[in-house]
Amino acid sequence: MIDYNTKLTTDRALYPMNNLDASIESDRGRILSSGALRRLQKRTQVFALELNASIRSRLTHSLEVSQTARFIAKTIIAKLKQSKEQQCGLDQLHNAFVSTAEMTSLLHDIGNPPFGHFAEQTINQWMRDNALEKLQAFPASTPDTQELKAMLARDICNYDGNAQAIRLIIKLQRLNLSYTQILSVLKYTRGAFEPRPSTTHALDYLQKKPGFYYSEKESIGVIQDTLQVQPGHRFPITYIMEAADDISYLTADLEDAVQKGILNLDTVYNLIKKECEKEGEDYLLEVIEARYKQAKENEEPYQFNMFFTLVRAKVVTALVYHVADIYVAHHDAIFEGSFNAALLEYDQQSKYYKAVKILQNISSKYIYKNKEVQTLELKGYAIINKLFDIYKPLLLLSCEDFDALLRDESIDAFVTMRLIKRISSKQIAAYKSEIKKLERHDRESFEILEYYYRVRLIIDYISGMTDDFALHEYHELSAI
Repeated sequence: MIDYNTKLTTDRALYPMNNLDASIESDRGRILSSGALRRLQKRTQVFALELNASIRSRLTHSLEVSQTARFIAKTIIAKLKQSKEQQCGLDQLHNAFVSTAEMTSLLHDIGNPPFGHFAEQTINQWMRDNALEKLQAFPASTPDTQELKAMLARDICNYDGNAQAIRLIIKLQRLNLSYTQILSVLKYTRGAFEPRPSTTHALDYLQKKPGFYYSEKESIGVIQDTLQVQPGHRFPITYIMEAADDISYLTADLEDAVQKGILNLDTVYNLIKKECEKEGEDYLLEVIEARYKQAKENEEPYQFNMFFTLVRAKVVTALVYHVADIYVAHHDAIFEGSFNAALLEYDQQSKYYKAVKILQNISSKYIYKNKEVQTLELKGYAIINKLFDIYKPLLLLSCEDFDALLRDESIDAFVTMRLIKRISSKQIAAYKSEIKKLERHDRESFEILEYYYRVRLIIDYISGMTDDFALHEYHELSAI
């Protein structure tokens, strides 16, 4: 039986509240005042180190996603009211449902590293090339320690912005958000330490990417138990956040590409028209032809703004109602968290899915593969790699020397004594908190886990940088 009272609750790790609306407002305040959210203003969406403030950053993208999520959530509530099924406990939970969807969408990118998704691949490659060897060298004489080492080897080579967002919320920023708000951010339900399931697995889509690290495994288990969400399953509101994110990308990157001079209005119109005609797609073709004609009636500096505004308004509204219909039609599976697809991709025969694929293909071909964009990615690759190389000496220390370093004692490693001073005190506090909980009598497990949390510390520091700060650190520490 669907009852949202079991999902939208006041439960949280510390200082739970009695009133749900007060709890929801507390979450909003904590999120909006979070330093992790503010840092998104200086993180890449598509164009790194962009000086033009009208080009989207991760923050402005997240604001757009949150508005779309709010629209979807309110549309779902309206459709449920119209249907003959019971209200599923949502009658008194409208504010909680809508606000959670909105705030989840605002949070969804806070774990993304500087320089975008290309940096995720860069971090994972660096870990495979530089951190695995030492981890593999630790002795593991029992099946349990061998399995632990294998899990952590997978984990440190599976950095993902979604998993890092969960770590930021729970451990690094310690936002103490409600369990409802935290679990709604968990987009993918597989641990980074677990192998990816086969395509025949019932939840293969939900587990195609890592959603949390070994370091947050225990916390996620507690939250899932409290909110009655089975392991590997998704929180219902997360489907809304994912759909809002997918919808927001559609015209945004094309719009930014025009602002950057990579494309122009006529080129965009002709590219979409050509793809629609090639695929026999009528819905999007009809939309862009009508909007292009309207836009051309305006003065030239405003034509492309008018075109994108009109197209976005028409397409976004249609897609919001489309995904809301799918949510309501598959309500049982979505509430349970076993619906194994993105809302926007579920009905691949619909005119909306075909329109989405055309817009995605154009962005992929003419923006993401553009020479300027790829040059920026290569710059980010060089910067991220160099920063990890610089901080690598901290990973080469024994656990005893690293412990002495944190206690401000002198060790025979003058470089590391200077490097440790540059790392954020919050990130060091997270490391110390984890080490304090480890059992020291099992020496093998202790050394393996200490090294794992030290790797996490370095990843936390570098992945938490903004684009411009990473560039600044690169210049400073490379003596450029």
